[in-house]
Amino acid sequence: MSEHRHFILNKPFGYLSQFVYNQAKRRNKKLLGELHDFPDGTMSIGRLDKNSEGLLLLTTDGKVSYFVRSRKVEKEYLAQVEGEITTEAIEQLRSGVEIRIDGAPYITRPCKVELLNEIPDYIEPKDFGNRTSRWISMTLTEGKFRQVRKMTDMVGFRTLRLIRIRIGDTHLEGLAPGEVKEVNELIS
Repeated sequence: MSEHRHFILNKPFGYLSQFVYNQAKRRNKKLLGELHDFPDGTMSIGRLDKNSEGLLLLTTDGKVSYFVRSRKVEKEYLAQVEGEITTEAIEQLRSGVEIRIDGAPYITRPCKVELLNEIPDYIEPKDFGNRTSRWISMTLTEGKFRQVRKMTDMVGFRTLRLIRIRIGDTHLEGLAPGEVKEVNELIS
């Protein structure tokens, strides 16, 4: 039996977190397989939507994928939100907010949220014109579809940019957008 392979990737903006796009109209969809020659059977662990960036783990081992997606592993995101986010909004995010998942109400689990005065040096800033914005760090132990964006929307602050910077002990720092690094293990 062959040994499993594991990768970390800095997913660039505009890419889908998948290898095959099964829709009839592909129309310029950028897929992960365009970034690296991954072995057959490689899967992304969790996803980042097309407009999100950052750390994505990939593996050929379904058991590792299952563990990383569990509530035992923290996922940290940097979100640039539109406006001057309030202390009250941050407290709401920390406590959990009601979002909709597949049309049904869902209360998010409590999470860590911090207002940032500056972003890490390895994050390249993007210009959003004259819009006022602030960066927050959000650390979750769950990963519902578009969860961070839905959470910030629910407290009145739209996410302009979303970057996952950490999964467990694995950090984005040191990887350029689109860069792939093969590793011996993903979670120790």
